[in-house]
Amino acid sequence: MLMAGRLTTHVLDTMFGAPAGGVSVTLCDQDGNAIASATTNADGRLDAPILEGEAFQPGRYALEFGAGDYFRRMGVELPSPAFLEVVVIAFGISETDTHYHVPLLISPYAYSTYKGS
Repeated sequence: MLMAGRLTTHVLDTMFGAPAGGVSVTLCDQDGNAIASATTNADGRLDAPILEGEAFQPGRYALEFGAGDYFRRMGVELPSPAFLEVVVIAFGISETDTHYHVPLLISPYAYSTYKGS
């Protein structure tokens, strides 16, 4: 059976009202092990799904976003320690034939997410 499921993400900067390019993204399994990593492009998206094919399996996962480093590169003066250094979104995958899209909207002091399409 061909598995068509995939996991994608994108990051939007709500402070500057623009896509967040250059954000490091790490995908971890349920044990906290990093299993994939990438960096967002100028459109705030990854160039390819961060999980797909045979690796796309049901389970608990977490996406970790390097928010603090991103905002420092954008010239934002953050306190030490930053309020949001790394944003972690924990979620579950239950179907292997579905597109899971987990976007992140960030500012230095807040974030939100949703199950996109």
